[in-house]
Amino acid sequence: MLPAHYAQVREIYNLGIATNNATFEREAPAWEEWDHSHMQSCRLVLLVEGRVAGWAALTPVSGRCVYRGVAEDSVYVHPDFKGRGFGKLLLRTLVEASEQEGIWTLQAGIFRENHASIRLHEACGFRLVGVRERIGQLHGQWRDTVLMERRSNKIGI
Repeated sequence: MLPAHYAQVREIYNLGIATNNATFEREAPAWEEWDHSHMQSCRLVLLVEGRVAGWAALTPVSGRCVYRGVAEDSVYVHPDFKGRGFGKLLLRTLVEASEQEGIWTLQAGIFRENHASIRLHEACGFRLVGVRERIGQLHGQWRDTVLMERRSNKIGI
């Protein structure tokens, strides 16, 4: 992912936000904020005829050095490109890239109702850790998230 891709990445992120089943965020941030909060490596875009069809990136879960190998994933696919396996391609590629960067645990917090994302993560080797009930509010309504993780079979063993 290059800074030049961010306008399309942001559009896809905002489309995900509009579903009310992708994130607690209410609006995709400006590039500078997004760039600062995400790892410099492990940023992917999937281009179809020059158009960003989807993106994936990692956010560190903590600034503490003991958690340097733990990150949270984000995977978004533009609605025009859903159902083509692009989410799985992005997440599998993200897993590979994360291991090259020494990441031993990937985690995902997914709204309980987002069955497609839960299935995607399961298909890419994530397991259910638990359900975080009433973890946060979105538009005044309490929401539960499913916590999933994938432990590397290459790093940290």
